[in-house]
Amino acid sequence: QVQLVESGGGLVQPGGSLRLSCTASGSIFSINTMDWYRQAPGKERELVATSTTGGSTNYADSVKGRFTISRDSTKNTVYLQMNSLKPEDTAVYYCNYYSDPANDYWGQGTQVTVSS
Repeated sequence: QVQLVESGGGLVQPGGSLRLSCTASGSIFSINTMDWYRQAPGKERELVATSTTGGSTNYADSVKGRFTISRDSTKNTVYLQMNSLKPEDTAVYYCNYYSDPANDYWGQGTQVTVSS
């Protein structure tokens, strides 16, 4: 079992920044992927950014150049630095941990609202 605890969401004005954190605990495998997804009201959940233990990262086209995913392996924590936020970034952001089909876990979600 892996537990994920997210933090860092909130209300921010357009153009502002937020940093989300997700800390994993429990049975952490040495090779894993930790991702950030988001789900806006009435829309499907979408992948925002991916980070692997091998150091690879990937981003949705909609956030490239504005968001940065990083991880601190010593703390089993992944971060999502979000800059130049737009109203369309408003969503519940979820952290996902994946090492194999039997070990696929989700955090509880954190609300990000971008509004003036």
